[in-house]
Amino acid sequence: MWWFQQGLSCLPVALVVWSAASFVFSYITAITLHHVDPLVPYISDTGTIPPERCLFGIMLNISAFLGMATMYVRYKQVYALNPERSKIIKLNKIGLTLGLMSCFGLCIIANFQKCILYYIHVLGACLTFGVGAIYMLVQTVLSYLMQPEVHSKDIFWIRLTVLLWCCSSIVSMFVSSVVLYSGLYGTNLVQKLHWDPQEKGYSAHLISTVSEWSLAFSFLSFFLTYIRDFQKISLRAVVSLHGQTLYNAPQSFVTDEQTLLVAGSI
Repeated sequence: MWWFQQGLSCLPVALVVWSAASFVFSYITAITLHHVDPLVPYISDTGTIPPERCLFGIMLNISAFLGMATMYVRYKQVYALNPERSKIIKLNKIGLTLGLMSCFGLCIIANFQKCILYYIHVLGACLTFGVGAIYMLVQTVLSYLMQPEVHSKDIFWIRLTVLLWCCSSIVSMFVSSVVLYSGLYGTNLVQKLHWDPQEKGYSAHLISTVSEWSLAFSFLSFFLTYIRDFQKISLRAVVSLHGQTLYNAPQSFVTDEQTLLVAGSI
């Protein structure tokens, strides 16, 4: 059995690989069709013009679904490992709520493009990465609280490092974006897809775009730390039958049917 076939480790692997592919495929398509500049455009710019917009949207919607599934499994795992620790249970519920909000933000990013509905797109980005960073913080705190009985110290330090990487990318992107869109370098920069390196504001633009890519991959990298944990868990569905038929039949008919089933007539 391969390592990604053990337990439910395929979930975080699928989430990371598929999400990274959605960024890369949209970027390649946009570059091939000369819709954006090759040197580090905004991720959202690579999903603005058809056909890459269609590819970007549908792939990110699937990423949102994979994200919800991964976060739910993580929630169930932490709950199963700490059934009597009220502090961890409360934090675990908060983490699941934040994670689902982050996935909803990803759906907004996928379906409301930057150049069409900018403020709604920004709202989606804040939910995805802002609330997502708080989700990472909660999971890092849970990792700290569960060591050394459940988690090793190494996992905690790895998650803390990725969290700091994510937070530094957020700060860098926020500061550079505020400078870029302050009005010093012109107006209507939201619609601008092509930049000349000689233009004023190009440095701030480049810092902002690099920070966005760094933020996206730091966010995805956090879910790579779930792989070893998910190798040790599996979920199964239990089916409970409340009757021998799916029809809303009279009780007398159901009783007769059960009698025939016991007798082996049907």
